[in-house]
Amino acid sequence: MDRIPRTATVAISAFTVLAWLITSIAFPGEAAMVLGFTPARLSGGDVPWAVIPAFLTPLTATIAHAGLVHIGFNMLMLAWCGMAVERVLGPWGLIILYVVGAYAAAAGQWLADPMGVIPMSGASGAVSAVLGAYSLSFGRAKQLTRSVRVNRWLNSAWLLVAWVGLQLAIGWLAGVQGVLLATPAHIGGFLAGILLQRPLLLWRYRRA
Repeated sequence: MDRIPRTATVAISAFTVLAWLITSIAFPGEAAMVLGFTPARLSGGDVPWAVIPAFLTPLTATIAHAGLVHIGFNMLMLAWCGMAVERVLGPWGLIILYVVGAYAAAAGQWLADPMGVIPMSGASGAVSAVLGAYSLSFGRAKQLTRSVRVNRWLNSAWLLVAWVGLQLAIGWLAGVQGVLLATPAHIGGFLAGILLQRPLLLWRYRRA
């Protein structure tokens, strides 16, 4: 059995946890405000806590989390799904998936509320992209219709609903205040993962 590549999964997880610890100490109680993605900034609005360039905040938002429960759950899901996806798509495929997922999540939240001023924080949007790719790569769809493709999409939709529900529960347990755990962002990231899974798979094996 081939050894499961996990270089990118471990690197992303370790960097996220370390950066979260550092920023939590540097900006106690304000890391999400400083690093989070605020839709209004892309719409030309001003916010008093703008420190990071707006175009980088979809990435920096993946560092800021509401607490230990929030980051712990996101990193657990990244490790669980990321190692499997990395085995299929390779380290660079996973990195591309994660970064594009972060921006797709921000785009989803911006489209839903272009003038929103509550910062969106957490890696769940980027992790959603990994989960989307995982659902197509490993999901076992039940035979609900005669179409295999439709069954796979229905299975992916069910996983998305479950993922969003879990994020809402985690947000409630973390006692999030003034920070957005956004459903449109999760949907945006998840769709990016679904759409990128096949192109990244073809790209990897054409390069092999």
